[in-house]
Amino acid sequence: MNSYLLNRSAGVISPREFARFETERRLHALQYSSVRFDGRIRQQPVNGSGTSDDVQQGAQEEALAHPAGVNALTIDKFEGRYLLSGGADHAISLWDLEAALPTVPPTHHPLSTASRNQPPYHKFGITDLHFYPFDSLAFTSSSYDHTLKLWSSDPLRPSASFPLGSIIYAHALSPIASHLLVACATQHPAVRLIDLRSGAATHSLTGHVGGAVLSVDWSPIHEHILASAGADGTVRFWDVRRSAGCLGVLDMDDSVGHGGFLGGGARSHTGRGKAHAGAANGVVWTQDGRFVVSTGHDEKIRVWDIETGANTLASFGPLVRNAQLSALVPCLAPPGLVRPGREVLFFPSQAEVLAFELFEGRLLKRLRTPGVVFNNAKAGAEKRGVKSKVTGLAWRVHEVELYSAHGDGSIRCWAPRTTEDVEADAEEREEVGNAEESRKRKRQVLDDLYRDLTRRRVADI
Repeated sequence: MNSYLLNRSAGVISPREFARFETERRLHALQYSSVRFDGRIRQQPVNGSGTSDDVQQGAQEEALAHPAGVNALTIDKFEGRYLLSGGADHAISLWDLEAALPTVPPTHHPLSTASRNQPPYHKFGITDLHFYPFDSLAFTSSSYDHTLKLWSSDPLRPSASFPLGSIIYAHALSPIASHLLVACATQHPAVRLIDLRSGAATHSLTGHVGGAVLSVDWSPIHEHILASAGADGTVRFWDVRRSAGCLGVLDMDDSVGHGGFLGGGARSHTGRGKAHAGAANGVVWTQDGRFVVSTGHDEKIRVWDIETGANTLASFGPLVRNAQLSALVPCLAPPGLVRPGREVLFFPSQAEVLAFELFEGRLLKRLRTPGVVFNNAKAGAEKRGVKSKVTGLAWRVHEVELYSAHGDGSIRCWAPRTTEDVEADAEEREEVGNAEESRKRKRQVLDDLYRDLTRRRVADI
């Protein structure tokens, strides 16, 4: 760090390069933060009679964001301030990440909550949530009740509902498109498209066979290009403007690829390739649109070069665990935080979050919640804290913070803890220890004086 400060002062490195070094250092220093999310209604003190003791007592009680488990998370990409959580308890909660109560540890309470007791809200568990890409005052939700809903976040009420007739595992909105199409991955073996402008299902993209579509994601650079992952083990690409929309299929055995993969190369239409040996339940584009990351039940994470469709053969090791039917999508840290080629991927593997270098597959960190017991054996899943499994991840823009949803009903925060923070805490503990030792010595001196005075004999006059 000192060498970077010196080089920055001397003008050897640019301010941007120095900032990138610092954010990369903080990214690699992510650790469990004790910030809590309590879904219960905050109790206001009556007539201002609440005391700090009341606050501290409330902080010691068990806090869950959703009692039945958290299924989905998303954070707005404008301010990075508001977080939405969807639970297996059918509820959706809106949180302000900058409004934690000054308890120990700090505690968040929801700004508002929508539950099934207030129709026309969802009747079953939430499967996915997304803020509208161009306005954080609107968001979409999908559920096991076969519906996709459009919401207003102020107040928290649905403004439109779209029944699809089958379970919606995930959905996606384009971050750049002028159209208002929502792509839905459903129990039906076709990608369903909903037009928010007309309020109708436009058409279906047929190509996956033998099972559900589990994950979808729009290209960040081509507004009409979509990727989908299905239970048949394939990852397919679509052009929603075309009647025969399938552009290509990824093949895990192809490490060479070919030119014009999304432009209609001859080999891109065979439809025989599989991205994973088992069901593919996660697909996400990198921010520059040059690569796609996919995950599957074969417990593999694969990185694909979209220019050629080639498997880059990045190996992420034996720690990856992936067995759930619903979507399990990796979280990619913003590339601007690190040096080029050093991008970081976070993957929810059972009850821990694994941090990898995206293109090398090198394990950087295992983010674990204190108190959770881990077992690396594949057998005996019930012994590996299934209730504490990570069900979703969300990155907070403008900050170096990661948030995770868990099956036990909690939302956890992962924030940087650098060497300087550890040294500062050690110095603080040392100062506290020295002060305590000084008080003990003073008390011992006073006790000795008192004992000597009480034992001294009074001489006769």
